[in-house]
Formats: sequence, C-alpha cells, structure tokens
Amino acid sequence: MATEVNVPTLGESIVEATVGEWLKQPGDPVKADEPIVSLETDKVAVEVPSPVAGVMGQHAVAVGDNVAVGALLATIEAGGAGAATPAPAPAAPAPTLASSPAATAGQQAPASGDTPAALSPSVRRAVLETGVDPATVKGTGKDGRLTKDDVLAAAATPAAPAPSTEPVPTPSVAASTGRKEERVRMTRLRQTVAKRLKDAQNTAAMLTTFNDVDMSAVIEARTKYKDLFEKKHGVRLGFMGFFVKAACMALKDVPAVNGQIDGEEIVYHDYADISVAVSAPQGLVVPVIRDADQLSVAGIEKTIGDFGKRAKDGTLKMEEMKGGTFTISNGGVFGSLMSTPIINPPQSAVLGLHRIEDRPVVRDGQVVVRPMMYLALSYDHRLIDGREAVTFLVALKNAIEDPTRILIDL
Repeated sequence: MATEVNVPTLGESIVEATVGEWLKQPGDPVKADEPIVSLETDKVAVEVPSPVAGVMGQHAVAVGDNVAVGALLATIEAGGAGAATPAPAPAAPAPTLASSPAATAGQQAPASGDTPAALSPSVRRAVLETGVDPATVKGTGKDGRLTKDDVLAAAATPAAPAPSTEPVPTPSVAASTGRKEERVRMTRLRQTVAKRLKDAQNTAAMLTTFNDVDMSAVIEARTKYKDLFEKKHGVRLGFMGFFVKAACMALKDVPAVNGQIDGEEIVYHDYADISVAVSAPQGLVVPVIRDADQLSVAGIEKTIGDFGKRAKDGTLKMEEMKGGTFTISNGGVFGSLMSTPIINPPQSAVLGLHRIEDRPVVRDGQVVVRPMMYLALSYDHRLIDGREAVTFLVALKNAIEDPTRILIDL
C-alpha cells in the first residue's frame, strides 16, 4: 500500500513552491519524519518529511517544477530496504559490452543519472564554484550519483591523467578558448527578491541621504568590555547591537521612518520590529528582531547570532521573516564604502551601514584621524520628508558617537 506525500501548507499567502532537491531517490529506505525533498518558497527552503516509514516510491514531480499546496510529490511504498535491490539487475548483460570503454561509460550514465540536468542543486553549485568537470568525477552516492563531497574532494586533489576517451569531447575546446558558460535556473528566492526590489523602485519615490559617524567611542567600549560581555552573555559584542538600539531610539523620535503607506492611509507603529539582512547560501534573507526596542544590547546580539547560524544551516522559519517595520543592512562586512540600499516593501526606510576606515577629520580646530563610517538612509519620499530623514540620521549619529545616550535613552 502506497502513502501519498503532498505539498504541505507553506505559510500565509504562499500558495506554491519550487522543487529544489530530492533528498531520497526511488528505492531508498525512508524513516518516518525523515526529509525526502526540499522545496524552495519565496522566503526559505522547506524540507518535507515522510509521513510513514517505508521505501521511496516514484517522484511525481522533477527538480525545478513548480508545485501548488496540496499537490502530489511522491509516494512511500510499504516494505523495507529489500525493495531497493531490483535496481542493479541490468548489470547482468555487462560482459558483452565490457570490452569497449565507451560502452562502459554509457552503461554508467543511466545508473548515475549525473547529466548536468540531473545533478542536484548543491552539486551543481559546487561544480560552478570549483570548476570541476562532473564527467571526470566518480560518484559515491547511491547508484554512483555524484555528491557535493565528491566534487569538493576532486577539487582538492591534483588532477590525475585523464582516460584516453576523456580529452576528445570538450576539454580541447576549453583549452583553446579558455571561455566557459553555465546556465543555472534562478531559485524561487532569487526570483522573488528580483521582483520585490523592482516593485519597490516602481512604487516608492525613493531617495537616499547620507551622513558619517565617528566610531571611536563604540570601538573603545567594545574593546574594553568585549571579553566580559562574552563571558556573561555567551555571545560576542558586535557593532549591530549598538546600531539596532540607536535606530530604535531614533525611530521613536521620528515615527514616520517606522511607518508605512497602506492605500490612502499611513500606518504608524509604536513598536520596532527590525529586519536585519543576513547572508545565506541561497541568497540574502531578512529575519526580523521582534520588539527590538524592548531588548538589551545582549538580547539583540544573541538574536542576530542565532539568525546568522540558522541562515547558514537553512533552518530559518518563514514566520521569522514576516513583517518588520524598519531594515538595517550591513554591507560593510563585505567591504562596501558607500551604497544606496533599496527599501524592503511595505517598509518605508532602510539603513545601510558600511566599512569603517581611518579618515582625517577636524576636531576642536585640529585635523585628526578617526575611524569613520558612512551611513545611508534610503526612504520613501511619499511618506518621509528630507527633514525627517536627516533628523533620524543625526539622532542615530549622536547615539553612536556617545553610547551613554543609549543607556539613559537620550
């Protein structure tokens, strides 16, 4: 008796997903609640578990297919691992073909299925990053399929002399031209990011205003207390904790920056849910620090650290990325000197942080060197006037340059 596995409910307003990767192949033994397929939604990758134990049946959809909530993904057949044994049976007639190397290669292709289209997304990504030719790598996965570890191991191993049949098809062309191309389907997350960013440009009257901030006081405080902070709270003291707290204070002073336009109405929030841009393997994700204005610097740092770890693991939940009243994006960690960030609709503003570098500035009539950072506030001019945007940045600048203001809420 077969049990159907259907696309689960994916969250509010999400009605379909894209099949990202099959984690189990037909014939594989499956445990109850073991993930069998990864689905890519507009926000995160979701692993679908098997409802029962048994043997993986046929896939009803292929990698890259769009599937609606409730659609059939696959079936789980009753039985044990023994059901997977009939697959190797075609190996019996191999002696009549073994004399030809080309025949041997042809025999392996159907078993492994590792044509470019059949490689899993993680393997394709590893191939692109390392430049390894998948045709030259022996797979160690089920039925000889390539795994990500196979590709990484091949990239770390000095190239061995290729078989006589290998140089004929493509390497000679690559060697003569030195030019390669690869087409990879955009993930659903990247498609959604592209659409939302373009919609933001088309809808909002976006404008960016800049300021700079002297980071001396924050750097001094961080250097002085970072060891004690980590010992007490179990998390490193970074700069984002200071900026989130300072932003929350500035949002109270200039509530329009924390608001949004809804039709012909303006919605003002008396709370601050701060979205923080976090880098993940599948792209940029923006989880939300709920009620950030009520958290301490330690609480904020713990939340951000947890988001960063789970973003890399792909375990962020969709509800953790919904909402948000204001966004902070830190391009400085990648070396950005200055940028004009795009707002995250329906929010009305986004703060861009950049790298810290020593620059000459005038203090008390003297030219001195200070660690300076450029700040950029992109905002929807339909709601936020220039005066309000500048007032917000100045309030933020004052709090960072004198962190005591954060402690006494000044």
